[in-house]
Amino acid sequence: MCKLILASRSKVRYEILSKYNIKCIVNHSNVDEEPVKQSLLNEGATPEIISKNLAELKANKVSLNFFDHLVLGADSVIDLNGELISKPENREQAFNILRKLNGKTHHLISSACISKNGSMVWNHTDKASLTMKDFTNNDLKEYLSKITDEALYSYNVYQIEGEGRSLFSKIEGDENTIMGLPVDEIKQYIESL
Repeated sequence: MCKLILASRSKVRYEILSKYNIKCIVNHSNVDEEPVKQSLLNEGATPEIISKNLAELKANKVSLNFFDHLVLGADSVIDLNGELISKPENREQAFNILRKLNGKTHHLISSACISKNGSMVWNHTDKASLTMKDFTNNDLKEYLSKITDEALYSYNVYQIEGEGRSLFSKIEGDENTIMGLPVDEIKQYIESL
């Protein structure tokens, strides 16, 4: 029997877990994130708190359907000087996000939560710092033209393990965190059980 359920549609998160020999099955949460984000923003929540809350909400929701199983929920957000930047819904939004990040340093925050029977039993949040090079608008449009829709909407606006690496002059932090899952800490927790 599988001991870990991944409450995420993210192929990358599944691949990261597989790479680290963490066996899981996928059962995504179908949480509508936007109203939750907006409510938290209205309360003055930081991007880090929003990431943590969304990861916990996803894990708790799925864990109600899998008695005595560990359910992993995850969420990643971009924090630009305290401003939450969400995944783009179309290419115009993606371009605008890249223009906003252009030449600046931002943080990529990834949170993971493990729940059991509807309650959180463990969580961890990690942060990476990325400094984007200065690009012209044409450079950004050319970059976006090389990115498939699936990659664009799955990885926020950059895919660090692919074309996206070329956007940055400096990257500080764990690559798995940047891809959406602080897997080292997850593995430590699972091995401690």
